[in-house]
Amino acid sequence: MQHKPVALVTGANQGIGLQIAKDLAAHGFTVLVGSRNRERGEAAAKEVGPEGHAIQLDVTDQASIDAAAERVRSEFGRLDVLIQNAAIANTRKQPGQSIEEYSRTTRPSVVSLDEMRAVWDTNVFGVLAVYQAMAPLLRATPGARIVNVSSGVGSLTANSDPAFAYRGIFGPVYPASKTALNALTLAMAIELEPDGIRVNAVSPGYTRTNLNGYSGTETVEEGAREAVRVALLGPDAPTGGFTGSGGRTIPW
Repeated sequence: MQHKPVALVTGANQGIGLQIAKDLAAHGFTVLVGSRNRERGEAAAKEVGPEGHAIQLDVTDQASIDAAAERVRSEFGRLDVLIQNAAIANTRKQPGQSIEEYSRTTRPSVVSLDEMRAVWDTNVFGVLAVYQAMAPLLRATPGARIVNVSSGVGSLTANSDPAFAYRGIFGPVYPASKTALNALTLAMAIELEPDGIRVNAVSPGYTRTNLNGYSGTETVEEGAREAVRVALLGPDAPTGGFTGSGGRTIPW
């Protein structure tokens, strides 16, 4: 088993995930660059540098998840930080269609159940499947922590406020998948608290990535910052929290 801390970042071949991987490598971590596509993961790992290692990981494929967990166990022998970043926003948004236009097709009365299932398969069930596979490694590593990359658009409290800027796009597909992810985060935190493992959710903000067609207003460097901050917190850090830029608490 190696002595350097090991971090696994899912969905790390581009965007926020890749930036998180770079930042953790700069903080002395061996970083496992999770990518559904092996070749893209290898290219991203080269961007991360000598501490980057590509690992094929499709969060919707149990065989891929199990193989990734076995590789972490056999090759690295520890897992200090798990960053659950892999996510999709939709599968049916048309080219040139605005987020507002797409959201009108996902109202509860008209939403495609297949669309909802596809997004939740990655954003919710994929997160839980990776958690279950990696939990034994995390439990065996003192001071381990998990950071789930969520979104402020999943906050029920915020969406209950008529003045909330993104209330109009709240619906069963992407926003509600992040609401469910927040619930998973709290459940994980409660389960792992006796083991001393911290589990928190973070919102990167409206970051310019492929997820939103590069329409975001923040850079990937800014979007990665809170996930990295929380990943580096010590053993006395809070658990079961949801924060945004600068550690600002976001209501569930």
